[in-house]
Amino acid sequence: MLTVTDLHAGYGRSEVLVGTSLEVKLGTIVALIGANGAGKTTTMRAISGTLAPTRGEVRLGGSRVDGLGAARIARLGLAHAPEGRKVFGPLSTEDNLLLGAFRWLPHLFGFRRQAKPALERVYDLFPRLAERRAQAAGTLSGGEQQMLAIGRALMARPKILLLDEPAAGLGREDWMSLAQSLGQAQAAAGFGMLLVDHNVAFVTRLVGWLVVLANGKVIRAGEPAAVLADAEVARIYLGDMAHAAH
Repeated sequence: MLTVTDLHAGYGRSEVLVGTSLEVKLGTIVALIGANGAGKTTTMRAISGTLAPTRGEVRLGGSRVDGLGAARIARLGLAHAPEGRKVFGPLSTEDNLLLGAFRWLPHLFGFRRQAKPALERVYDLFPRLAERRAQAAGTLSGGEQQMLAIGRALMARPKILLLDEPAAGLGREDWMSLAQSLGQAQAAAGFGMLLVDHNVAFVTRLVGWLVVLANGKVIRAGEPAAVLADAEVARIYLGDMAHAAH
């Protein structure tokens, strides 16, 4: 389980999070939604250790991890696919994926042999990556790079997976396919997932619990239908997209 309690974080003198609390249990998918500037990406960064919280707690499997730093938190089983894909452009698609498995693969002998089953699972989820396994990641399309960033995170065998805007820039066919693949991966492996995305239709295909963030604090949490039925949430934070999701 991932548990976040009274989390405060920001940039310089600007405090973005002012007491965010949420939890993600193993085997569940939770979405963090809200307006631009609400603190969604900051929450993800503070959880994964790429941004140090100024107050509050982050616990992974009962152990406190806030302040440990991103590398140590990743070794404990948390994978973060950040907004903007951030693939290693000169490396091949397959080498990018292998980097995700560095935490658990042997570093001298048998690296690729032991990675093969995990690679094949990712390729089954994203067949286009299999077709482009030898292609430089920087030459992939935007949608393919998004698949690669997510596949690399899955290669880490996470207990908790953080995905920030995975459907950004994708057409309807691509994001629907991505939702199906993510649902299959999560159901098969049983990890917990915390998802941020502006595409409410994409989000509601995947999640069982919505958390609404505003001005750095959680203002509403519940099952998607109940949250999206809240007129104030829909009007201020989700706009026309929430009504379209109905």
